[in-house]
Amino acid sequence: MSAPLSASKKCPHCGHWSEWQQRPDDRCARCGQLLDPVRNRSEQAREQQAQEPISGIMLIEINPEDGALLRFFKYIIRGGQLAFAALLAFMLWLVTALAG
Repeated sequence: MSAPLSASKKCPHCGHWSEWQQRPDDRCARCGQLLDPVRNRSEQAREQQAQEPISGIMLIEINPEDGALLRFFKYIIRGGQLAFAALLAFMLWLVTALAG
């Protein structure tokens, strides 16, 4: 059997070449800093975004302190949003039903 291939990466902080497993939390053997800090930050941001709750349908908000005319137009816009969502849902159902 042959030995698995190993990779190395130059530390952006001290310039020492360290063994690299291509994980975002790999650290330099000499200084202990992250070998790929940009990737580590993007991984953390991705995890944080995955933890945030996802809203179902993004409807326009109608606040009680809005004026009567503004609330009227917001209700019309919300009705349009709901009609658009219903149309898309029907089209998806129809395509799925026709596909079998």
